[in-house]
Amino acid sequence: MRQNPSFTLQDPAELKRLVRENPWVTLVSATPEGMVASHYPVILDEEREELTLLSHVGRPDELLHGLGEREVLVIVQGPHGYISPGWYDANPAVPTWNFVVAHLYGVPEILSPEENYRVLGRLVDAFEDALPEPRRMEGDPADAAYAQRISSGTVGFRLTPTRVVAKSKLSQNKPEAVVDTIIEQLEGDGPYAQPQLAGEMRRAHERLRAARNG
Repeated sequence: MRQNPSFTLQDPAELKRLVRENPWVTLVSATPEGMVASHYPVILDEEREELTLLSHVGRPDELLHGLGEREVLVIVQGPHGYISPGWYDANPAVPTWNFVVAHLYGVPEILSPEENYRVLGRLVDAFEDALPEPRRMEGDPADAAYAQRISSGTVGFRLTPTRVVAKSKLSQNKPEAVVDTIIEQLEGDGPYAQPQLAGEMRRAHERLRAARNG
């Protein structure tokens, strides 16, 4: 991904927030047989200060990717959406696409079966916690026995990226009046409304204003 200094995302806290709020990722590997991509949910390893992902793949995807043998790319895609030039001022303009995305590179660490099982439980809890009656992986003996059985069909991994290329392209190069109009359109009811993207723009521009005001 081509980087642009105006849109570079480097804040570790913001990168972690991006992962927490967008846990469905794309896992890409360059193998001797060609490029391979899979899609899996991830969670953060909250026990580590540095950005670290925890997840698993279903067998035989660990062989398909050569997991643990070579560098992989994990793509975390945040909110994104079309930005019409009609939302700008009267000056000549072209359409664009605003987005937040992170490319995380590294060689995954393969988890032991025991640690993989614990991570699977944390993964389930991370998504079930929002429900009024969450189902736990070991909620009762039948659930626990089933979870133990199917966990053998997965391979867990931990990824602490050795290289991060992240971009937050949110109209930082536009005048504030234009930014306000774009946010208004994204929060509206038009065909390209995207309230999550509008929220990201508000956060980004509040930080820019705070930085300018010292």
